[in-house]
Amino acid sequence: MTHDEPLIELKGVSKSFGDNKVLDNMDLRIYRGEALGIIGPSGTGKSTILRVIAGLIAPDTGEVIVQGVRRKGLIEDGADPVGIGMVFQQAALFDSLTVDENVGFFLYQHSKLSRSQVRKLVEEKLEMVGLPGIGDRYPAELSGGMRKRVSFARAIMSNPENPKEGPEVLLYDEPTAGLDPIASTVIEDLIRRLRFTQGVCSTYAIVTHQESTIRRTADRLVFLYQGKVQWQGTVAELDHTDNPLIRQFMSGSISGPIQVAG
Repeated sequence: MTHDEPLIELKGVSKSFGDNKVLDNMDLRIYRGEALGIIGPSGTGKSTILRVIAGLIAPDTGEVIVQGVRRKGLIEDGADPVGIGMVFQQAALFDSLTVDENVGFFLYQHSKLSRSQVRKLVEEKLEMVGLPGIGDRYPAELSGGMRKRVSFARAIMSNPENPKEGPEVLLYDEPTAGLDPIASTVIEDLIRRLRFTQGVCSTYAIVTHQESTIRRTADRLVFLYQGKVQWQGTVAELDHTDNPLIRQFMSGSISGPIQVAG
């Protein structure tokens, strides 16, 4: 695949929480139309990268550039040139709201659309994720896999009055964590399908530890360790690289350059 200008680029990004330096002068590029997997041991800043990309937290130093424009501050301080949606690890649904109210939350709160118009849009998104007709249920009535899919529907929701605000990029934080193998396959298939669905994002980055998810959802991979990208390549190259970090990570060995905590 040939690449032009990155859709999203992190340049020299560092982020610390107290004395813990999570990202250390890190560079990362995401290109339009690609499926990027971000892998690495726990506690190495993978989720932090997603939150920096989404504009939910700001780096201490470095630049976040979206479609050639340097972001200033957080996403709430000014809109990016392209919409970026995020699917959180725990689905992050409001327990006291119905599925319809969760998926349509932003439109109910911030658009001029009528309630019936929003409900119609919600139902369209629920159908896209394979959950038609569940708008009146509450999150507690759903399985873990269903809650994940509802969070997908919320992430791809857009306002037809302002289509440019819709997500062109989706960020997935451990979308198959805690799911059984069958539920994981449903989620993995959905991630791929949404990428090629007209009107839904064509670009995504996914953080995952799960090997099936790595192999079924990503095209290009970056391996993060000690706050930096230590390796990058295709999924096919995972099985052939001599990089000791990758070999230890994929084999699950406790012997190697990756320091085992605990």
